Amino acid sequence: MNEPALPRALPLSNFPQLVQSVQRNCHIADARHAREMTLCNYLLEMREFYRWEHEVPLARALPRQELGSWISEREALWDGLQADDLACVPVGDRSYDAFEVGAINAALVPQGLVYGGGYGRFGKPHFFLAQLERHEQRQGLRLFVSGCEYARDISAPPASLLNGVVFLRRDALRRWLWEKVEVWGVRKAEGALKSALECYDFAADAEQALERMSEQESETLILHEVGEAMAEPLLGPEWRELIISLKGRRAEILARAVRDNLADCLSTLPRLIERDATGSIHFFFANFEGMRGAVFPLLDAAYRRWRETGSYAALRNAAQAGRAHWHEAALALLRVYQSNPDAAEATIAAWVEDPGVLAL
Repeated sequence: MNEPALPRALPLSNFPQLVQSVQRNCHIADARHAREMTLCNYLLEMREFYRWEHEVPLARALPRQELGSWISEREALWDGLQADDLACVPVGDRSYDAFEVGAINAALVPQGLVYGGGYGRFGKPHFFLAQLERHEQRQGLRLFVSGCEYARDISAPPASLLNGVVFLRRDALRRWLWEKVEVWGVRKAEGALKSALECYDFAADAEQALERMSEQESETLILHEVGEAMAEPLLGPEWRELIISLKGRRAEILARAVRDNLADCLSTLPRLIERDATGSIHFFFANFEGMRGAVFPLLDAAYRRWRETGSYAALRNAAQAGRAHWHEAALALLRVYQSNPDAAEATIAAWVEDPGVLAL
């Protein structure tokens, strides 16, 4: 990996040490969790991690032999780090715990940097250090928008919400979008993603289209995180306790799908409809898959109706019905957890095969 260039006008004397410490924590998190993915997802993530680390342009093919050797070397590195403790994060003459995100950013933001550290799906820690492009207030939340990333782990969630702060990682978003474009290009299937790409005119100029799409879909991701913030007071602190208590993937996937659908009905869909954001609506449904889509067939039917007629009525009605339904579904999961925490996971996991009253 090339040494990252210092941000312009950065007076932070220990920047290389900061990058090294954050990247080490990323490696430790990957050592413990990266190989828990399915083989297909693991190889896709490793390809894109190699591309980031070696600064390979998005449209350039990766060298297969070098990639294979790098994967073996990275796995050997992980084997040596798996039992290590997370390192402290040094900023200037102070050191912080890796999860003291607020304190770290209080020191880094004036230097034009932003740091993220928290837990994602299935209890995997995620860390990153990036150039700060801008920060602002958005509907009572603090928003950090980052660009070039100096340290990251194998998976780079483009957006996240932590303690009233939204992190939007534009570099990660561009890479995620390009990966979607590449996968679609293999089969060129009909459907929502094709319609989204046509809205952004990828056929004419893929590079320019990617920039336009990145800018527009940044707003869509922010809308979802705002929706998650709106859902928090409706569900209370026990929702986080429920998620942490779930050790199996099936139950967690269902619980997160319920909360994500609630967030989208509270914020994402109403705002996209209000803005007549055709490309973003198509892209939303290109990613409306897995458990989220399986338990919300009403919304998929509303999308098809919108495609046929151009009328937003069915989408508006589905989002309105979803606000009440997914709130109640989330409360139903909480009641299961509150009544018998030890048996909650088995009950929730059983709903994966038969969603019953959870589905809409």
